[in-house]
Amino acid sequence: MKETPTFNPELNTGYKFVAGVDEAGRGPLCGPVVAAAVIFPRFDITVPVVIRDSKQMTAHMRSVAYDWITQNTIWAVAQCSPTEIDEMNILNASLTAMTRAVQKLSHRPDFCLVDGNKMPRDLTGMAIVRGDAKSLSVAAASILAKETRDQIMCDLATQYPMYGWDKNAGYPTPEHLRAIEKYGINQHYRKSFKPIRERIENETARNPEY
Repeated sequence: MKETPTFNPELNTGYKFVAGVDEAGRGPLCGPVVAAAVIFPRFDITVPVVIRDSKQMTAHMRSVAYDWITQNTIWAVAQCSPTEIDEMNILNASLTAMTRAVQKLSHRPDFCLVDGNKMPRDLTGMAIVRGDAKSLSVAAASILAKETRDQIMCDLATQYPMYGWDKNAGYPTPEHLRAIEKYGINQHYRKSFKPIRERIENETARNPEY
């Protein structure tokens, strides 16, 4: 049974301006990790669209929700690039993207509800495991993060159609791995991720000038 998020976690903080924060794109082999922060101006409203964990929604549901959220909340998105992911690792890059998203909000939140089990060091709030299934603000942030990242990958796919990023979003599907084997990698790949790192190591062993 699908869990339906509510405003209870927000109300329980005792604060008026509570930002829900979530990210998308920790697992892919390429592209940025994207985070979003969402503040609902009021907690006594009836939300007329489906808002839940973005992974439990169809593409059409997410698109409808995205439009409503961006028109009726205070929101911001931010990202960390593949280079930054390689430099600081994917966990720290995810936390950094979350901090950047909150810092971009037009209204500073009193408190943040962050999906997961780790709080970004520079934010005030609490982490909630499966927060996108419990908090409407976090669920809304998960939708904005995923929709934004999916669009980034679709845009990149027009430049690099051979990888199928518009369909796999950069995740290591069998087709994607075969494309990497055939066409190699480019600047959008995360060189610290195992399949990419191993490819670079193998190529370097065969050709020291790789």
